[in-house]
Amino acid sequence: MSKDQHTTTASKTAREKIKAQQAAAHARDKRKRLVTYVTAGTVAVAALGLGVWYGISNSRSEQASADLAPITLQPDGTAVMAKAGVTQPVVDIYEDFQCPACKELERVSGQTFKNLAAEGKAKVVYHPITIFSQEPTKSNSVRAGNAARCVADGKQWMAFHDLLFKNQPSETVEGFKPDELIQLGKDAGVTAPGFEQCVTSGKNAEAQLAYSKKVSDAQKLTHTPTVKLNGTEIDNSQVFSPKQLREAITEAAK
Repeated sequence: MSKDQHTTTASKTAREKIKAQQAAAHARDKRKRLVTYVTAGTVAVAALGLGVWYGISNSRSEQASADLAPITLQPDGTAVMAKAGVTQPVVDIYEDFQCPACKELERVSGQTFKNLAAEGKAKVVYHPITIFSQEPTKSNSVRAGNAARCVADGKQWMAFHDLLFKNQPSETVEGFKPDELIQLGKDAGVTAPGFEQCVTSGKNAEAQLAYSKKVSDAQKLTHTPTVKLNGTEIDNSQVFSPKQLREAITEAAK
């Protein structure tokens, strides 16, 4: 082999060695990137899963923990739910039976209010009002509010209250008609002999409207539902999270 041939062969071998080293390095880099992507993806999925779990745990409705606390119906149409001797903290719920967001509040957090009152950790006051000014929602709300005022027994009132939300009509149609309200009263176990006449006559309609204006002005209400804890409005992010709602109210009870 000549000197030139030896040089050429050596150069070829060096280039092949360098290419092999580069290929190996490239393969190592590729494996590292793959591991990084998989790890990042796993972390992202885990974080997403944690976020979903956290959201679900916060929004999960409570189950009934005990019998209802005593419910006392007031002349102004409000209903006070509290165990004997419990005066603080006070939770005021301003709601409209025709309001879709109020229906959702009852579905999500309604049991939390009931449980806290039953546990003696809060005095809960329900304020059924009419906040709508347009038809047919205004009249729907007034008829429902009037009917609720026709119930004389506290436990029956709560059952009727819950059924009104479960059977809430669309905002675009006439609903809560007298015959429908009378049937809901029967379903709730209302036994007062004057209930049907009270519903059909609209006996409490004017009182419903008068109280709605009075309390809306006094409390500066701009929306329903509005929930206040010792006079201060609770943010919706807490109101619609049973876990956070319970924490806020039990903290105020200390």
